Amino acid sequence: MDIQIIGVVVDIETRRQKQQALILKLVERKVRSRAKQLYETRGEVDGHALQDWVQAEAEVVGNGIIAPLYHRSRNENQQTEEIETGKLLAPDASACETSA
Repeated sequence: MDIQIIGVVVDIETRRQKQQALILKLVERKVRSRAKQLYETRGEVDGHALQDWVQAEAEVVGNGIIAPLYHRSRNENQQTEEIETGKLLAPDASACETSA
């Protein structure tokens, strides 16, 4: 479905996708900021980045209305990166070998 506004055709689906992408960028920025706060609160001790990120995601996203969109987008992005880097290609043959 297209909408004509003052000579400009706006594709509803394209507009929705752009809005979702913007929302996800804003949420990710908040998560990143909160993770940095957690890191700084702990005295900038390395080795807890994943824990900080997961905690920040839980605090920022939680079970709110944006949670399904955020998690779906993160999973889609991760799958795309894995395909592009070849991680989803045939598994390593050595992993399937058994010792005799």
